[in-house]
Amino acid sequence: MHEENDKRMRMLEDKRSKGRIFRKDSENLKVEENVFDVPTLKLLYTLSNKGYIEEMGGSISTGKEANLFYAKGRDGRENAVKIYRISSATFQAMDPYIFKDPRFMNIRHSRKDIIFAWTRKEYQNLLRVRRADIPAPEPLMTERNILLMEFIGENARPYPRLKEMPLTGEEAGKVFDTVCEYMRRMFVRARLVHADLSEYNILIDPHTTEPIIIDVGQAVTLEHPHFREFLVRDIGNILRFFRKYGIRSSTEDVLKIVREKRPEDEPYIRKIREEEEAAENSDESEDAEEGEKREDAEEGEKREDAEEGEKREDAEEGEKNGNTEK
Repeated sequence: MHEENDKRMRMLEDKRSKGRIFRKDSENLKVEENVFDVPTLKLLYTLSNKGYIEEMGGSISTGKEANLFYAKGRDGRENAVKIYRISSATFQAMDPYIFKDPRFMNIRHSRKDIIFAWTRKEYQNLLRVRRADIPAPEPLMTERNILLMEFIGENARPYPRLKEMPLTGEEAGKVFDTVCEYMRRMFVRARLVHADLSEYNILIDPHTTEPIIIDVGQAVTLEHPHFREFLVRDIGNILRFFRKYGIRSSTEDVLKIVREKRPEDEPYIRKIREEEEAAENSDESEDAEEGEKREDAEEGEKREDAEEGEKREDAEEGEKNGNTEK
């Protein structure tokens, strides 16, 4: 079995070096150095073995903490693979968004633990955003520093960001209203604030001009002490961008929209609350199991120490008896 796994790993590496999976240009070589360490390659192999990844294309985008790659599954589905860089990610910038999030307050402060938690955080935030009926990539799985999700685009070409999309004045007005509505749903239904919303983190479906929210790793719950500050900053970013289209709404106007709770929100709020409670119970069970494992390990260590002590005593007693006989 190990020989077969090693062979598959070598095949994956051969494909990379021949350019059938990864483009080989100077920029991508630099990307590979920062992203594809041995544990990450092994995890990519595992995803390939499970059918999530049949082939992988070049880097779609490169951010401060992660790289996004195009991939195809065995069913022909277009996926995106987001890989957070363990060696070079600016993980200190993650601190304000993760350590005061009640969902992730107990993680250790090592680089790896922070990045792994951040990856899980983006997965969970994507689930909550989609449950609030907001268009966003569907998260498929997450493990360690890899997040696999739906690819937003067509034929290996991602949809344009809001910043890149030419809009008429009428289209811009509709997109602005829709973005404000999605911020409202995120706030009221999902109880989240994006915390980095701008023209760079919104994709536009070129066929319908429908906005799609992306990059929600830093999104915080309303229990976060700085959620209001992040919300006002998000609103400011959106107002600044749409000002060139003649939209002159104020921060107070948008805040009023975002905070408005409507009767149709209640089923979403209730469903998300139920799922949160189920997740909390699951986490508590996992914590309890982990605690039991630690207790068993400690008990085992105690038994081993006691047995070792008895052996030493027997050995010392034997030495004494031997000396007495002499």
